[in-house]
Amino acid sequence: MPRGRRRTIHFSKLYSFSCIRSSFEDVHAKIGDRGYSRVVYCNDPDNSEALQLRYRGNYVSTTKYTAANFIPKSLFEQFRRVANIYFLVVAFVSFSPLAPFKAVSVLIPLLVVIGATMVKEAIEDWRRRKQDVEANNRKVKVYGRNHTFIGTRWKKLRVGDLVKVHKDEYFPADLLLLSSSYEDGICYVETMNLDGETNLKLKHALEATSPLQDENSLERFRAVIKCEDPNENLYSFVGTLFYNGREYPLSLQQMLLRDSKLKNTEYVYGVVVFTGHDTKVMENATDPPSKRSKIERKMDKIIYILFSTLFVIAFVGSVFFGIDTKKDYSGGKMRRWYLRPDDSAVYYDPKRAEIAAILHFLTALMLYGYLIPISLYVSIEMVKVLQSIFINRDQDMYYEETDRPAHARTSNLNEELGQIDMILSDKTGTLTCNSMEFIKCSIAGTAYGHGKTEVEMALANRRNGVAETGHISSDVVEHSTGEADSSRKSIKGFNFRDERIMNGHWVNEPHSDTIQKFLRVLAICHTAIPVVDKESGEISYEAESPDEAAFVIAARELGFEFFERTQTSISLHELDYETGEKVDREYELLQVLEFSSSRKRMSVIVKSPENKLLLLCKGADSAIFERLAKDGRQFEDQTKEHIHKYAEAGLRTLVVAHRELGLEEYKAWEQKFLKAKASLTEGRDALMDELADKIERELILLGVTAVEDKLQKGVPECINKLAQAGIKIWVLTGDKMETAVNIGYACSLLRQDMKRIVISLDSPDIIALEKQGKKDAIQKACLASIRKQIEEGFSQINEAKKGSSSTKAFGLIIDGKSLEYSLKKDLEKSFFELAINCASVICCRSTPKQKALVTRLVKNETGKTTLAVGDGANDVGMLQEADIGVGISGVEGMQAVMASDFAIAQFRFLERLLLVHGHWCYRRISMMICYFFYKNITFGFTLFWFEAHNSFSGLPAYNDWYMSFYNVFFTSLPVIALGVFDQDVSARLCLKYPSLYLEGVENILFSWTRILGWMFNGLLSSIIIFFFTTNSMIPQPFQKDGQVADYEVLGVTMYTCVVWAVNCQMAISINYFTWIQHLFIWGSVAFWYIFLVIYGSVSPSISTTAYKVLVEECAPSPLYWLVTLLVVVCTLLPYFSYRAFQTRFKPMRHDVIQQKRLLSCNNDQIDASGELPVRVRGKLRHLRHRLRERES
Repeated sequence: MPRGRRRTIHFSKLYSFSCIRSSFEDVHAKIGDRGYSRVVYCNDPDNSEALQLRYRGNYVSTTKYTAANFIPKSLFEQFRRVANIYFLVVAFVSFSPLAPFKAVSVLIPLLVVIGATMVKEAIEDWRRRKQDVEANNRKVKVYGRNHTFIGTRWKKLRVGDLVKVHKDEYFPADLLLLSSSYEDGICYVETMNLDGETNLKLKHALEATSPLQDENSLERFRAVIKCEDPNENLYSFVGTLFYNGREYPLSLQQMLLRDSKLKNTEYVYGVVVFTGHDTKVMENATDPPSKRSKIERKMDKIIYILFSTLFVIAFVGSVFFGIDTKKDYSGGKMRRWYLRPDDSAVYYDPKRAEIAAILHFLTALMLYGYLIPISLYVSIEMVKVLQSIFINRDQDMYYEETDRPAHARTSNLNEELGQIDMILSDKTGTLTCNSMEFIKCSIAGTAYGHGKTEVEMALANRRNGVAETGHISSDVVEHSTGEADSSRKSIKGFNFRDERIMNGHWVNEPHSDTIQKFLRVLAICHTAIPVVDKESGEISYEAESPDEAAFVIAARELGFEFFERTQTSISLHELDYETGEKVDREYELLQVLEFSSSRKRMSVIVKSPENKLLLLCKGADSAIFERLAKDGRQFEDQTKEHIHKYAEAGLRTLVVAHRELGLEEYKAWEQKFLKAKASLTEGRDALMDELADKIERELILLGVTAVEDKLQKGVPECINKLAQAGIKIWVLTGDKMETAVNIGYACSLLRQDMKRIVISLDSPDIIALEKQGKKDAIQKACLASIRKQIEEGFSQINEAKKGSSSTKAFGLIIDGKSLEYSLKKDLEKSFFELAINCASVICCRSTPKQKALVTRLVKNETGKTTLAVGDGANDVGMLQEADIGVGISGVEGMQAVMASDFAIAQFRFLERLLLVHGHWCYRRISMMICYFFYKNITFGFTLFWFEAHNSFSGLPAYNDWYMSFYNVFFTSLPVIALGVFDQDVSARLCLKYPSLYLEGVENILFSWTRILGWMFNGLLSSIIIFFFTTNSMIPQPFQKDGQVADYEVLGVTMYTCVVWAVNCQMAISINYFTWIQHLFIWGSVAFWYIFLVIYGSVSPSISTTAYKVLVEECAPSPLYWLVTLLVVVCTLLPYFSYRAFQTRFKPMRHDVIQQKRLLSCNNDQIDASGELPVRVRGKLRHLRHRLRERES
């Protein structure tokens, strides 16, 4: 960019209103006090006083663990779970004589589970460490002792070091800007890594340090900075520079924050103020709010139920054990003499039966511990990580234009995606593209532009009575605004068609002088930067917002090309309306009063080549119309009418105005303004706002711009599908009511058959009170008005319900001012009740805080799962407040994505994320948890029945290692396969039948009825396995020589039945088989036999009851195999019968869809299922036809 020089006026003197800034208080007086005690010795870090301060180095670590604390800290994380604490206690107690099994058999499974989780944590932390190493070893130039800049690593920087940063490099620490490649010490900074905003920020050095332009001048530079202590506030900085015997107040304008990037500036010099973890970006590096899914919270309750069951059966067993023990030795007589009750230890002493019962209770707590699934947590974590990988790699959610796939930023909430009851969505950039196109304008009361917007087409259909079910497809309207001139080259940001003012024809219009001024305002009143392509010579613009870029491009296309910006001037190629020729004109830039949400306008003050002082202004209609001069309202009525029409068409409007300033007037104002700017009083900001307001008066209206923020592709179809899935959608937007409502119609959120309930505070009475300025009266009247409107809304809904069977749907529209009162404690419940009874809700003119408050209200009042979706920094509060936050990686930066749980590139991908992945994940996790509890109850209660059968002796039915490996090897892999791969229906059928999603919304698959049903099935299975096995084997001769089955054989047979039964139960429950499921299910059964052979061949001192038990005793006996078959079939029969009855007489939604699919396949209606692509279906029909021909 050219570096012009202006000695009289410097760009650093221009005042810039920041879009986000804190109120300026008299904080400089606090320097040296607590919180403002940091001292930096510039270019003198080796100063003895500096060394005594011992500030942190610039080394940064974002890891959760270090080599020293990994083991203790990770173990602490693991044992925060109740189940793990229980198993740890059992492991310790198992070293005592009370244990019914060997200690090592308990320790190894616990170590495997804890170790697997710790390895996962270590891998994740190692990845973070690699990123830290990369960042800490980046290179930067530091001013050394030899008075030259030398390269060093970021981590070696110290407070006070002088550094040089080049274009497109990141700042290595928080720096004080001394000077730059521009003479006035300005530079442009991209802060996307800090706040997600892609627009460039202007920073400028103090005038005192701007001349430091070379190494010789830096050699003599010595200064001291006294400033605030490290803090997380990105939008303020308080400090003082002591240099050359003078004090200079410092603000955020002089600060370059770590991880922001230098743009459009060749280089800057800066002094390191904050390093490492003291930098503002690291102070802000906190984890997002911890969110847990509802299923996970319910799972904790189930664990507590199982613990309660464990204590109950242990207590019952101990009571019976104590009673039986006491009876064994009474009056000198021994009932069970073979147990030698007269010569026994304390664990079985009839004389001390109460103590024996207590000790037995402890033994039973360990023995029945297999009711608690030790591998549940680690299995769920593994499954969720794998599910997240499938989400990340889904090609149907990959957006090729921006090369962005879907990204699950957390795996904790996968199943919540399948239970969404309410979606709260931003509009701009979320439903729309946030890619503005200049499409219409009104100049001097004349409307220009013939393009049709998507909203206008939807309105036309609504007026013509087109059925809403046949909504406009986004594919159909994709070319709607450009069809007037398809041969014309497409220009991003410009979709304007009107030959009256294009190609220079505006010079022939009646108000050509007004058109010239209008276009000149668009070309000058902005903060955009021109970027020239060196190869093609074409100019593009880097602007703070898409709107601003669209205005500059429109001005260029209509004859006013902005091509150069220096520190103090803006240059244009203008079309002169008198001569009709292009001329170059340079405007001297005096002041820039930037746009902010409170001012709602932007102005620049320039001096034209004719030495005229011009104030050029653009802003919201509410801000501009009240500032018009009496003689500047010539076209006001026509312009307001056009604004209303543009808002109805879904367009965003800005009013354009100007005025000519007198030299004396401007000098007097500038003097006051500079004085206000230099003041350090508490009212500094208010004073400058007031002065800016004074100069922005007596404006002359020129016209209004209208830009279209087009709907994203597929939005109407996506909203329709989500509505069919029973998901309610609310839109929370900062746009005008008319714009938001018409966007609502365009995207099918509002329908023709809906009756609208509008809550607004635009009544004449309230407007009159506002003009009087009586705050108490205004508040009282507003509350009364809102209460009345809510009551009227209720009456409309109640009348519609009573009136006819075809009840009308309602849409609620409320503006931001009304929403502020509706969210007060005495009104929020009634407002919510009204809103929840409406099919659609649109909140207009909403602030970021209101978005978060509405989200909290919905979440707390419904108690159901809410999802917020947005794309900008103003949506962060809403995303973090909702149960699930989905960020759209769009035009407004990555702030929303960084605060989200899931990130997608387009709103339409939400359909697949919820209806496919959400439904699958919810179903898989629900079934997985239910199955976990089923298999553990089945196994645990066989131990209980066996102990009851043996007078609660405390003897386990199985070998120690059988029990230890049950959850780790013989039943764990099939349940993981279920959680990762199972599908009740295919992705295409999930999308074809959105009503299937209601299974998750209604929580059918993880209701208490279903959970208790699975638990009962486990209890029933344990009864069948134990009693059928014992009654089949104990009375019968087991071997050829007539010997009956002993303890070892009975244990192996019963365990074999358990392994077969729970794995076959899995096979029955699975809907979608892959080779992986087959491998894991049948492989687990096969592994049991392999383990039995290998373990049984080990020395008897190690294998104990398992020694040769399969090879020599069980395998040769036909009874073993027959009993296994009989017991497994009988165990599976109840569930099989229940599912057969349910599928036939009370089918669930997925059962109905599966039956439809099977019927369509049987009837040769291959394409009826909609499951296969068209080409594949065609080939299948062709192959089937050929097979029939051969058969005939």
